[in-house]
Amino acid sequence: MSAIPKLDENVLQSICDVLGDTGSGLTGAEIGKALSQAGIEDPDPSMTKRYRLFAALRQRQEKDECSNNVLAFVQRIMDPVLYVQNPEYFEDQRQRLNRILAFRGYMLGADGKIVKAQIANTLNEAHARANALQAKLAPRGVHSEVLKYCRAELTQENYFHAVFESVKGIAERIRDMSGLTTDGTALFETAFNVSSPFIAINRLQTETERSEQAGFSNLIKGVYGIFRNTTAHAPKIKWPISESDALDLLTVASFIHRKLDTSAVIRKA
Repeated sequence: MSAIPKLDENVLQSICDVLGDTGSGLTGAEIGKALSQAGIEDPDPSMTKRYRLFAALRQRQEKDECSNNVLAFVQRIMDPVLYVQNPEYFEDQRQRLNRILAFRGYMLGADGKIVKAQIANTLNEAHARANALQAKLAPRGVHSEVLKYCRAELTQENYFHAVFESVKGIAERIRDMSGLTTDGTALFETAFNVSSPFIAINRLQTETERSEQAGFSNLIKGVYGIFRNTTAHAPKIKWPISESDALDLLTVASFIHRKLDTSAVIRKA
């Protein structure tokens, strides 16, 4: 492999800030193990994590006069197999790293590999590069509650997790409104029970209104069953979601939130 130019210290420190973040980054023991496995000298294990990583990677980069081993270290840390039990965390870390790598013309793919990409020159470019889906949602007037739960995934064009998070967001809002703590079918059937509702989307005084209430409940159950249950139990690679599918699903989610905007909370658990 040809030599990859050294990363400047600002970029390198920013990468280490993500990987060594106090709240979400590697532990001290994990840093030591990863450096050892990568054959990178650990200059001072007693240092603060992010500075310890920076010192180790900068030292190796200066020794190599290139960033090949530094980028290989990032790939080692971001190997998807390490995050099988926590895919959301993997995507969050990947997003944070990509905002940094974009400034030097690199991108960390969903497979954990770093590849060349168009260089970003501004913060807006770094955030908006993968923002095509969000731009297409804007003309549809997508509800703010949809974006609230999946804005990060949209920024990365992560259709799989954008859908996953938006559908979870519907259930979360219904729980907030009703005070119920269940999930899935049990939550929706209880919350929108025609005879004894927690939430009513209309006055429920005519057969048509009661049918609308029941239909709304069935719509949410259908969306939840198709997308939430499938994406929760199937690996991403087994459940591809296209941009068109994501646009349609997020638009349906927006419709559901708009109906909730005008709904009445009859009682709370």
